[in-house]
Amino acid sequence: MKLSNRILNMKFSPIRKLAPYANEAKKKGIKVYHLNIGQPDVLTPKPFFDAISSFREDVLKYTESQGMEELQESFIEYYKKWGTEFTKEELVVTNGGSEAIMLTFQALCDPGDEIIIPEPFYTNYTGFSNVADAKVVPFLTKAEEGFHLPKKEDIVSKITDKTKAIMISNPGNPTGVVYTPEELRMLGDIAKEHDLFLIADEVYREFVYDNLKYTSTLTLKDIADRVIVVDSISKRYSACGARIGLVASKNHELMHNIMKLCQSRLCVPTVEQVGAAALKDTPESYFVETRKEYQHRRDILMEGLSKIPDVICKKPSGAFYVVAKLPVKNAEDFAKYLLTDFSHDGKTVMVAPAEGFYATPGIGKDEVRISYCLNCDSLKDAVDILKIALEEYKKNHE
Repeated sequence: MKLSNRILNMKFSPIRKLAPYANEAKKKGIKVYHLNIGQPDVLTPKPFFDAISSFREDVLKYTESQGMEELQESFIEYYKKWGTEFTKEELVVTNGGSEAIMLTFQALCDPGDEIIIPEPFYTNYTGFSNVADAKVVPFLTKAEEGFHLPKKEDIVSKITDKTKAIMISNPGNPTGVVYTPEELRMLGDIAKEHDLFLIADEVYREFVYDNLKYTSTLTLKDIADRVIVVDSISKRYSACGARIGLVASKNHELMHNIMKLCQSRLCVPTVEQVGAAALKDTPESYFVETRKEYQHRRDILMEGLSKIPDVICKKPSGAFYVVAKLPVKNAEDFAKYLLTDFSHDGKTVMVAPAEGFYATPGIGKDEVRISYCLNCDSLKDAVDILKIALEEYKKNHE
């Protein structure tokens, strides 16, 4: 008996693939600082838990496939502050941002169709495309340029008769890049000129630093019927475990047909939707304080990395990740070494090898993604340990 080529060709997540080594290190009594995963530690807003606590029903029923009306209205209210008026027919609630992306790929792509994405990109995009029998076609962005987009002709050169969409993460995961209005305008023009959709993963929208103004793809009003936004409450409200996201577009034909997929999986869990609907009552001060905290953590991380010889890392403007070039030949080997052969004062760090965030073979082998979701004291300690580990590793392995 043989499994499908789809599943056999699918790779494990580089964010989690080293987890068994981390677990073994912990069994030995070693403290592991997790710089590999974007799990916020800020508190989930109180309205979420208050709504769940007060939820009382004799029967826990299915909800509508497009999401509970109260939650749809909550999302609509949220988007008004970003200058976009959605109707309930223009958005559907999903099982996290992950399902939003999978539904989008399945609705757009026939087997063999292509999605153009700047690399490095969130590694699970490849897995989602596999589910849709589609192909990710990358175009390169560089650490030395802060992972901003290349020239228009470099992107257009990737377009074929199989291309269905361009996809971006803005702010970027894993890079933390925040695209300029001019970059978004360029993508909008490409989408219009080549009859493509523009998919925007905007789950980190609230996390933009240094008083930089964020520009959403939703501002591209002339291509509103081509823009597809995928979103999530996971990072915005520190509610990763709730698994509530959405897909939204002004393209009514697309949204009408995505509903077929929504109906096939019945609905999103009821209780989590109840909690998520109440998040509209989160005060703006929550985002102000959260942004301030993450910016402080970013600055701590960047200061620490700047003290490590031969590390290349531009300061990111958004999200809570950086991609850093390390002075090693193989970052995955180094990441394993951190967990299997190294500790300092009973502590070590876990990072995500960045090669898995690229689709082009051989690129990113000397890079890691680092998440700065740790509290400030832990983050300072973790970067100090990373510096010592690099010194020891280079003595014995390079």
